[in-house]
Amino acid sequence: MVFKSGSRRHLLVALSLVGTVMTAIVVLVGAWTRLTDAGLGCPDWPGCYGRLVVPDAGVAQAHTPDSPLEPFKAWVEMFHRYIASLLGVIVLALVMLGRSRRNDAGYPWGVSLALLMAIVVQGAFGAFTVTLKLWPQVVTLHLLGGLAVMGLFLWLHLRLRRYARSISKEGEGIVSAPRRLSRWWAVAIALLVAQLALGGWTSSNYAGMACQGFPTCNGEWWPSMDWSEGFHLTQTVGPNYLYGQLHADARSAIHMGHRLGALALGITLLMLIWRHWGVRQLRPILLLLFAVYGGQVLIGALNVIWWLPLSLALVHTAGALLMVAMMVLAVWQARGIGQPGRSSAMGECVNA
Repeated sequence: MVFKSGSRRHLLVALSLVGTVMTAIVVLVGAWTRLTDAGLGCPDWPGCYGRLVVPDAGVAQAHTPDSPLEPFKAWVEMFHRYIASLLGVIVLALVMLGRSRRNDAGYPWGVSLALLMAIVVQGAFGAFTVTLKLWPQVVTLHLLGGLAVMGLFLWLHLRLRRYARSISKEGEGIVSAPRRLSRWWAVAIALLVAQLALGGWTSSNYAGMACQGFPTCNGEWWPSMDWSEGFHLTQTVGPNYLYGQLHADARSAIHMGHRLGALALGITLLMLIWRHWGVRQLRPILLLLFAVYGGQVLIGALNVIWWLPLSLALVHTAGALLMVAMMVLAVWQARGIGQPGRSSAMGECVNA
């Protein structure tokens, strides 16, 4: 199929936005899969008991006798794989449609290739999640990979919008150089990534309920904790990490680590707001970013107080996705200040 130049640009912009939303859905379905203990609903990969659809009990028993079929969990896992595969198709379409534009000034070809590499790595982590029986290291990296893919999709969308606008207005994709960011941005991004990793580590080690009560943990401000075991990243694989293998003090250390990470991130975000309060264009996006952070802290506390209900745990994952999106938009806005013809980051996303 041959696309006119303008139609192709609009299709690329639309696909990148669809991919952003689709990635968020895939991550949420992945969280639902984990929270319903369906991560090993299919003992093999990429099929389920050797089939592309969930088979009946007899076929499953013949294929893997030591893993009895649980139809609900198997279908949850396969649904996650189906929509993740669709996401891969979207990435391939973006790369193929943009290939002819790869040498244009301002076209984000490098971001497109980075997204393709990220989705391939994500597929590998999806396989390892099953074959290594929910090894926490892989599960955590798989979550971080999903969040990174969404961030790349959103960044690609913003870049494609800027490219399409520059083409339509000037006839060529020339864009001024982005503004350099202060070191506080690097610190905030690093702490956000670390906090997301701690959240994944907490979840994959089933440490979400290791501390009862908030803000104390099991009635103490500093409970008994085993940090070395809780963060022993080179532990051996297997045999099966469903429901976790660590003892209570190790899980308490993981849980408290996640709380302390949230505190460090909050302080850094406040410093970022203070540092850039004089930049009027940045105030709304930075305040929104901090508001999302505050919501995440509240949801995390409620998850502990209400014993981790499924719906609220999913909302907490959605909050992590929103934190990533808001950070991407904030960085985009900060880098674009001073460039002619730039609209706000929120406007660029909402008006897509």
